[in-house]
Amino acid sequence: MAGISRAQLLKELLPGLNALFGLEYDKYENEHAQCYDMESSERSFEEETKLSGFGAAPVKKEGGALAYDTAQESFTQRYDHETIAMGFSITEEAVEDNLYDSLSTRYTKALARGMAYTKEVKGMVPFNTGFTATTGYLSGDGDQLFSTSHSIVNGADLSNRPATATDLNETSIEDAAIQISNWTDERGLLIAAIPVKLIIPTNLQFVATRLLKSEYRVETANNDISAIVHNGTVRDGFTVNHYLTDTNAWFLKTDVPNGLKMFNRIPLATSMDGDFDTGNARYKARERYSFGVSDYLGIFGSPGSS
Repeated sequence: MAGISRAQLLKELLPGLNALFGLEYDKYENEHAQCYDMESSERSFEEETKLSGFGAAPVKKEGGALAYDTAQESFTQRYDHETIAMGFSITEEAVEDNLYDSLSTRYTKALARGMAYTKEVKGMVPFNTGFTATTGYLSGDGDQLFSTSHSIVNGADLSNRPATATDLNETSIEDAAIQISNWTDERGLLIAAIPVKLIIPTNLQFVATRLLKSEYRVETANNDISAIVHNGTVRDGFTVNHYLTDTNAWFLKTDVPNGLKMFNRIPLATSMDGDFDTGNARYKARERYSFGVSDYLGIFGSPGSS
């Protein structure tokens, strides 16, 4: 391992250099935390199983026998923790002859930047691929994450996307809220689910601002109040995620428990050592985590109309 040598740092070995730049950019940080519930893990993987409860209770006739129902497991979602790691090394001579800055400090910051970027990209995989059958992110029931036909125990289907892909607008949010309010459990009993946060790409931030913060309806000549705003339809407003790849897709996180989850197995840690033979200084960063969705009812999504 040759490492970063003086050959890669020629300008930093000579006087007269006014500035070093390219590593000082701000970054979009911890945007995944707006989308996922965080949990820790002490195992190599985590599994979460959805249970089916009981159906509606029947009428018991006088003197008749009591009806008994059965329960079962519905599906299991597995979280396999990945190990994310990267490092770099710097030659002894490069450290000795550099005239301008601490090489280790400069490139350790760059290493942290690369690790953070990877986490944000991985966090959006369920969102970015959840509309793709077979090759995309799959729910624990084996269907694509966002589907109109999630099969449930009572033989019916549940949908966590619109029947026809729609763009983000007043009507599509209202329709989504109604659809979410009609969700049931595995036995067909209604659950009281509501949307709590709108998750959008950069391109939709101004649309979302008008929809969720205007007291009156937008893009209409009518002077009606905004039902979305006055009803508090999206309780926690919206968050912009710069790592969403579809500029038209939008998502509603719901209050259904055990939905979007990130498991932290080993937190980010950095270390360094010196190689005795070469004199190189070696630095590394490492962490382990996994992203996923246990209950697909924790998220509603539309890929947009185009």
